[in-house]
Amino acid sequence: MEYLLAVAEERHFTRAAELAGISQSGLSSAIRSLEEELGTALFDRTTRRVELTEAGLALLPYARQMLAQAGAARDAVVMASREVTGSLRIGAEQCLGFVDVAALLERFHRRHPRVETHFTQAGSQDLVAMTRAGDIDVAFVATAKHLGALPHRTLGQESLVLLAAPDHPLAARGSARQEIAWRQLEGEDFIDFTASWGVRELNEDTLAAHGVHRRVRCTVNDVHTLLDLVSRGLGVAIVPRHVAAKPQAAGLRVLNLPEATGSAWIVSVVSASRDRVEAPSAHLLELLADAGAPAESRALAG
Repeated sequence: MEYLLAVAEERHFTRAAELAGISQSGLSSAIRSLEEELGTALFDRTTRRVELTEAGLALLPYARQMLAQAGAARDAVVMASREVTGSLRIGAEQCLGFVDVAALLERFHRRHPRVETHFTQAGSQDLVAMTRAGDIDVAFVATAKHLGALPHRTLGQESLVLLAAPDHPLAARGSARQEIAWRQLEGEDFIDFTASWGVRELNEDTLAAHGVHRRVRCTVNDVHTLLDLVSRGLGVAIVPRHVAAKPQAAGLRVLNLPEATGSAWIVSVVSASRDRVEAPSAHLLELLADAGAPAESRALAG
């Protein structure tokens, strides 16, 4: 059921497998086995997209109910056998993609209601500094830099793409099959995030490495504002690929960028210290692994 929901939401077997923490072949095999058991196809597959069939749409609400009941059953057992108290301070950057922080917080609170939780949303650089200072116990950040000796694990990574309004000159030069050359970005007006966001530093380093000089015309602290400004033609933006898949980006052109060493957008979970196993932060990381995070994050919870 988890794999079914992942494919239904992502409409792509490779991305669904990454989110589910399983190989693509393993996920495809599980879906085929389910279809054979039910005697019908659950997905229409083409070379470009994956869509639910009528049978798949009928199964979807029951799949969600089954997973919710299974999670509630596990939480009930944990609450009956292990009562956790104390406080937990969590931080995250917006729209990370590889982890649903709000859903994780909800499940943690349901499982450990006596833990007092505090949540902070901020840029990755600020969150790393707060974690290092001991002001945050666990942070979900979009950077692999400046982590030093902080315990951390990678949750996932993806490439960067360029977003432009449909009538922008660059929109006519690239396509899904043709990359935009770095030199074509010279002198362009950009929309970008504040300096504390992980992607801002990544953009600066990547463009500088390729000798591109740009103007950051608008600085924002919210993904949806960035997409709105790009759609209004005030500049182009370089963002992680999953941001381009948001409904608010539906009218924008998505252009591929040349592969570059060190230009991958990386999401990590960091913690202030290697907490004792009964600490609330250790239980949060355990829950993160239980929720189906990639194998690398399961090692942190262990």
